[in-house]
Amino acid sequence: MGDSATNPNDFPLRRRGHAFEDFEPGATFHHHWGRTIEQSDNALFSLTTLQFNPLYFNREYAKANGHRDIVVAPMLVFATVFGLSVEDLSERGGAFLGVDDLSFDRPVHVGDTLTARSTVTALRPSRSDPAYGIATWRTEGFNQQGDRVISFIRTNLVPRDEARP
Repeated sequence: MGDSATNPNDFPLRRRGHAFEDFEPGATFHHHWGRTIEQSDNALFSLTTLQFNPLYFNREYAKANGHRDIVVAPMLVFATVFGLSVEDLSERGGAFLGVDDLSFDRPVHVGDTLTARSTVTALRPSRSDPAYGIATWRTEGFNQQGDRVISFIRTNLVPRDEARP
């Protein structure tokens, strides 16, 4: 390797995600990236999870039932929007505690691009483990026209920042 070797210390580890103390009620996170749902995503997800609704894989059936194209399986919409929020909200770790008030506001179609934002709705210390707090967020997903397609409340244990007092 000689002189061209790279010292691993030249690349320090960087913590990802946020600590409990980084959140405050009312703070909003606009999650970056977005995700276009392709037919291959929808077909694979629908058939692997045994969702055999023809709206999810039969274009002519979907059009005959009033849709402009194949409908994306709602649980794929949920998984995609949830996934878009992870980097900002829960990537640092901590148990997922559940989802409440899940609503699908309008259909998502193959080719739609989803984006997401989350707002902190509640924070409290964990009663069972002082190294964690409990954070609750309302997450909303939008299509490329800015129409809300999904909304849910999500709760997680979030590690406290041990470096802070």
